[in-house]
Amino acid sequence: MSAVAWIAVGSLVAWVWLLLGQGFFWRTDQRLPSRAAPAQWPSVAIVVPARDEADMLPVSLPSLMAQDYPGHAEIVLVDDCSKDGTGALARELSVRCGGLPVTVVSPGEPEPGWTGKLWALRHGIALARSREPEYMLLTDADIAHEPDSLRELVAAAGSGGFDLVSQMARLRVESVWERLVVPAFVYFFSQLYPFRWVNRAGARTAAAAGGCVLLRTEAAVRARVPESIRQAVIDDVSLARAVQDSGGRIWLGLAERVDSVRPYPHLTDLWRMVSRSAYAQLRHNPLVLLGTVIGLSVIYLAPPVTLVAGLPAGDPSAAWAGGAAWAVMAGTYMPVLGYYRQSLWLAPLLPFTALLYLLMTVDSAVQHYRGRGAAWKGRTYARPEAAPDQ
Repeated sequence: MSAVAWIAVGSLVAWVWLLLGQGFFWRTDQRLPSRAAPAQWPSVAIVVPARDEADMLPVSLPSLMAQDYPGHAEIVLVDDCSKDGTGALARELSVRCGGLPVTVVSPGEPEPGWTGKLWALRHGIALARSREPEYMLLTDADIAHEPDSLRELVAAAGSGGFDLVSQMARLRVESVWERLVVPAFVYFFSQLYPFRWVNRAGARTAAAAGGCVLLRTEAAVRARVPESIRQAVIDDVSLARAVQDSGGRIWLGLAERVDSVRPYPHLTDLWRMVSRSAYAQLRHNPLVLLGTVIGLSVIYLAPPVTLVAGLPAGDPSAAWAGGAAWAVMAGTYMPVLGYYRQSLWLAPLLPFTALLYLLMTVDSAVQHYRGRGAAWKGRTYARPEAAPDQ
């Protein structure tokens, strides 16, 4: 066989293994597990880190205040040095909309060694813990919850004995670029962290979706959260790992009634979202980056390339293997497209989307080596290796 055919066959073998051996990552049936209402509903503190979120709060905050929760619940919104009146708007919405009580706190500029929203979470969790709730719901300021969201999360945690229950909020898919890129984000995430592997007892795979995390307060204390993960760029995965490493049981699945309202109308918006943490996912290791580039090229780019190259060259082995690999790839993408209610005709475009993610990852590495570090909500912070040890 030709070299092109061998590459195509290698890609096909990789896709057969991904289809069957990577925790059935492509399935979308990991939803909140069976649950029953507890005899007595535990108290919950909802912690919302917010930095320049005045555009999002009119939708997200009222959805939290309107939670139909039988037990005691309250909201702590941490105004993280916002310049758009986030804190004042939160207070105004609290008075205007009613519902669950809202406390707004402002921690000031972060100390060295704290990344992203973890500085805000530090203060929000500290205030929440002073109220001695049994659970804390950590949710972003761009996440809208249906009225029964908190009740269902608490029931699932109690019924399953979970210390952490996380749902990946359904992201917005309205613009052309959102339709092309957003479902693939969930697809790639679940490929890295298969939900079935995360959810089985005694699992070594740990992950969470930071927009919606219900955390048992006792587990947070045991895992020393958030201090133990204060330098993490990918804070949700680090949080899940800290809870799991301290003996906690975690669960992760797709949301049905929890939605992100943040728009990503342009490719540049999505590019920033992905490139912010892509190289951190590779532990800032250039050899891992090189392996990732080669791996993504063989797995995602080679199938259409070898099919197109094999047909005019009269290389049936390359064309057949490349076409079969492309078909398997598209087939594994269809369940996620169905979850997002998108046309299945987008499935064959996954190689193009994978190329975009590959370029975003490379750009993330370039920004890292230019000394810019990672960034969150307009705040750039030191590279992990440069952060002081506290």
